[in-house]
Amino acid sequence: MSSPIKLTNRQQQVLWATVRHYIATAEPVGSEALLKDYNLSVSSATIRNSMGVLEKVGLLYQPHISAGRVPSDSGYRIYVDKLLTPSSDFALQIEQLLSDRLTREDGSLEAMLRGAANILATVSGYIALITMPQTYTARLHHIQLVLVDPNRVMLIFVTDSYETQSALLDLATGEDNTAAEVELLERELQILSNFLNSHLRGKAIAELTQMDWTELDREFQRYGDFLKNILTELTRRSKSPTPTQLMMSGLSEVLRQPEFSEVHQIQTIVHLLEDEQDQIIPLIFEPSPFDQFGKRVSVRIGSENTLEPIRFCTLISSTYCKGTTPVGSVGMLGPTRMVYENAIALVEATADYISEAIS
Repeated sequence: MSSPIKLTNRQQQVLWATVRHYIATAEPVGSEALLKDYNLSVSSATIRNSMGVLEKVGLLYQPHISAGRVPSDSGYRIYVDKLLTPSSDFALQIEQLLSDRLTREDGSLEAMLRGAANILATVSGYIALITMPQTYTARLHHIQLVLVDPNRVMLIFVTDSYETQSALLDLATGEDNTAAEVELLERELQILSNFLNSHLRGKAIAELTQMDWTELDREFQRYGDFLKNILTELTRRSKSPTPTQLMMSGLSEVLRQPEFSEVHQIQTIVHLLEDEQDQIIPLIFEPSPFDQFGKRVSVRIGSENTLEPIRFCTLISSTYCKGTTPVGSVGMLGPTRMVYENAIALVEATADYISEAIS
């Protein structure tokens, strides 16, 4: 394992200025440009010497022999970890923008998340990726049992994020039920629905495997076996959640970046985002430890990404929470030549806004 790179204050200043200049211009950076545009208080020769050291340790490189230097993935990593502070002013601006333009009054979580993705992409110029809440962390909001025929019942349950799922269950009641018996059965199912709602509303679906169902059996003895079937179905759904939907916006914005000028690169990214979302969602949703700024944020730069189509990109993500439980995520995908101060603040502020909105 290689030892961490130690830089002098001067070398850190030169790395910071080089990254900033390259982000702004997309052109290889020379010492004269840094001398002109940044107050480094040293000569051009001193800057060249520092850039030479930074290249030697792998933080900068020359794309062409006669060109200036460009940050490597390792150079961006040190810049992100050591040399920048996310823009708090920018975070306040995006929070205000989200608050002004988004609403949950229509009860549609999906519409709010789509709106947030559109705003994030428009403001940043990168691809915004926001997942719907994970089913297995959701809580039960409502359960309804509906008679389909005398021997089958449809179980419908709604989570606190307003996601609806259903399943057909067998009900052993015998055949040739009269109209009066069917009507009685429907009333009993309504009573059973009310019974289940009173006992289970607000519980996390994943909690159901830990509950003692014998008490419910005793309270509703006649439907004991049927209750077990219902609860088995609910817990099965909690272990095998439906695929998470991914809200995506900003592909047209990111196409303006020079790094995305090659058709092949765009095709592989589009294929990943549209046809292989099951590969990228785990990367976005993976909860991250708090960073040095006290924020729960993940920044994967270039070759740090495990998926080949985005190994020339940076993926920034942060989870949003229902209470204290991470249930979904906000991501941003763009070139490694990214305005990290603003991008990190944007992702974090959007995740914070969604957490407040759904809690």
